[in-house]
Amino acid sequence: MGKAGAKKGRSLWWVVHSWIGLKLSIFLTFILATGTLAVFAHEIDWLVTPAMRVSPRSEPVASWGAWAEAATRAAPDARLQTLYAPIDPWFTVEAWVNRGKGAPERVYIDPWTARVTGRHGWANVHRFLRQAHRHLMLPTKIGIPIVCSLALLLAASLVSGVVTYKKWWRGFFRAPRSGGRRRLTGDLHRLMGLWSLWFVALIALTETWYLVETLGGQADVPKLTKVATAPQPIGDRLDRLVAVARRADPKLDIREIRFTPENGVIFLGQSSAWLVRDRANAVAVDPMTSTVVTGLDGRDLTVHQRISEMADPLHFGTFCGLWTKIIWFLFGAALTAMSVTGTMIYAMRLARSSRSQGTGLNLAWQGMGTWAYIGLALIILTLVLTPAAIGGAS
Repeated sequence: MGKAGAKKGRSLWWVVHSWIGLKLSIFLTFILATGTLAVFAHEIDWLVTPAMRVSPRSEPVASWGAWAEAATRAAPDARLQTLYAPIDPWFTVEAWVNRGKGAPERVYIDPWTARVTGRHGWANVHRFLRQAHRHLMLPTKIGIPIVCSLALLLAASLVSGVVTYKKWWRGFFRAPRSGGRRRLTGDLHRLMGLWSLWFVALIALTETWYLVETLGGQADVPKLTKVATAPQPIGDRLDRLVAVARRADPKLDIREIRFTPENGVIFLGQSSAWLVRDRANAVAVDPMTSTVVTGLDGRDLTVHQRISEMADPLHFGTFCGLWTKIIWFLFGAALTAMSVTGTMIYAMRLARSSRSQGTGLNLAWQGMGTWAYIGLALIILTLVLTPAAIGGAS
């Protein structure tokens, strides 16, 4: 291809890059911002909910049975549904209790004393950010495809950005130039884009997978053996079942316990398999007989199942605790900033044109056209649907 052809090709890719960055900037910024904040959603809840906070101690924590007993005492008219270990040493245990109608209620328990520190409804920051980012509070069959379609546009933006940036590999350590806001903004936009290439690719891939799952390509979920209904085990009875689960899988770090009426008590967490959700490693125990009825090992997953279980840890950066979450948050913030600076670059370019009338922001809004109203409408719809969506759905 000659120079003229290469230039024409880059111009076409530039149009693609500009169209995505401008037309969809409002909606894209909202999705990127909520996803970035969702990385630390639990920590934000910790900040705004005093009952979730405890001071770490050196002595051993209380048992799972003691935590379960505390939760049932706090809500004697409800069924204990799920029990979660503390996310970090400064977090409480979290129990979900269900009264049979409506959403579960959260009960917070001090890990060391097994004392209830407080209770909270279903709606919280984590719930809002998760559902707004994932499916805009809409039914998942509608909302997830809308959000995940952005994955294809992110991929196109990545490719078009690389193609239009001549000799891009030289720009990783090129300092932003002074000499005007437009030049500085453009250089920052390109610099953040280069360092975020891997992250954009990762987010685009995982979101594409979520889209595939929603359209019918989800992996098979392992079936659990059914057991006879039994009284809910708490206290010493639950601790004996914990011991049974640990003998079945000595490497299982139990992070969650589900109390189900049909499949017994299910212990989930991290074990020998790396980069999978907690649910990939599980031991289900019949509370009547104290025998293991089902065991799941993340190492036994098919390729299809493994991809499915890897998606969430990779998308939110939770696989190595706080450190990877910090990295994911910083790069998510960079992507959000790129969405904003892309619009600023367009606005400043038009504002400098002698043929354009109005301020840069007005010109950018005009350039977005109908897509600006579509983006705003989706955001407003999400906020309108929020009270019902996170207040009454589990």
